[in-house]
Amino acid sequence: MSRDPGPAVRLRVDPVACEGVGLCAQVADRSVTLDRWGYPVLAAELEPGAATRQARRAVRACPRKALWLESAVPDR
Repeated sequence: MSRDPGPAVRLRVDPVACEGVGLCAQVADRSVTLDRWGYPVLAAELEPGAATRQARRAVRACPRKALWLESAVPDR
């Protein structure tokens, strides 16, 4: 029995709100890397499963609330 990974999502960042703390990369290393200044570089689309769970933790961990998840499937 396979488990449905759910809808495709994308992690987004508000570059104005982000202060480059780096917690997102610590909790979501499959989805977020840091540039040389410590600001997040996000994966274009998240892999279902573990990467999406990590991204949700990153959203909750961000002290500036600069991260959010949105649907990777465009509205029709």
